[in-house]
Amino acid sequence: MNSYLKIISKEAWGEFNGFPVSLFRLKNTQGAFVEIINYGAIVKSIFIPDKQGVLENVVAGFDNIEGYLQDTCYIGATVGRFANRIKNGCFKMSKQKFDLDKNDGFNTNHGGFHGFNSKFFDARIEDDKLVLSVESEVGEGGFPGHVTLNVSYRWTDENVLEITYKAQTDQATPLNFTNHSYFNLSGFQEDVKKHSLQIESDKVVEADENYIPTGKLIPAGNLTFNKDSILSKMKGDKGINSYYIFNREINSAKSKCILLDNFSGRILEVYTTYPGVQVYTGDFLKSKNVSSHLKKYTPFDALCLECHHYPDYVNNQNFPSDITSSEKPYFESIAYKFRIRH
Repeated sequence: MNSYLKIISKEAWGEFNGFPVSLFRLKNTQGAFVEIINYGAIVKSIFIPDKQGVLENVVAGFDNIEGYLQDTCYIGATVGRFANRIKNGCFKMSKQKFDLDKNDGFNTNHGGFHGFNSKFFDARIEDDKLVLSVESEVGEGGFPGHVTLNVSYRWTDENVLEITYKAQTDQATPLNFTNHSYFNLSGFQEDVKKHSLQIESDKVVEADENYIPTGKLIPAGNLTFNKDSILSKMKGDKGINSYYIFNREINSAKSKCILLDNFSGRILEVYTTYPGVQVYTGDFLKSKNVSSHLKKYTPFDALCLECHHYPDYVNNQNFPSDITSSEKPYFESIAYKFRIRH
């Protein structure tokens, strides 16, 4: 059974639109720790040891709030109302059409211009977890319903970051939340093309050149367990940006993804209640160098494992739908477990 830390520290970390931004540090008895800010409910850093015991940060992040205010890549953020893309920035529900923010060409991506990644969250500490809360008014971004979201973070002595999403609404509405951390298990000593990735999946959602689902499911390829899956096989600047569907017969207690870095010996196992994961190898990752000592992120410096519901399920009748309503609240979870291979 996992054991949990009982003390979470807090410090002032600037402000956003007049609201005080706080940095929360969740530290376990092993000395490993996670840092969260209440702007965007962002995972700022995850410091874990390598095979030599050296503690390093394994997610992309910034050393000040200005970095996040200028960010366009959702670095570390909580994404909503709807993760991934919605075709043509609209959908129909109960014969009513809803027009959304079009922030990705003709499409909506990660909630549009009113995404949760750029919202201020209220914060409270409940025993061994940090709970961040935010509300979204009716019609925000074009979506129906007034939504209240609680995102909780718990960090265990076994180096597991548990994230839980709980949301309620007063009107039927599509919701799809995820964490958008960019992982580099080498501590950014090497790019992610030297990592290995395996996914418990046989099928992937086919998408067009704009990453919009066609509605078809195709073979997942070689990113499956018990097969060689070195990311160095990616050619040139073309990486992966696809939604992999987890095999249904797999026990929920079993990891869905495994990311390995031989350089450091670090391993990341991903567990989730979601039906699939968007693998994004950071092809378009970039950042503005807002501090002289801040690392400037470039393509393939890190990758995302965005667990969430099917992309654009609101426009694909053959995809599982998960509409949230007053009778059916939203509840999903993601867990990132870190360990070492010696």
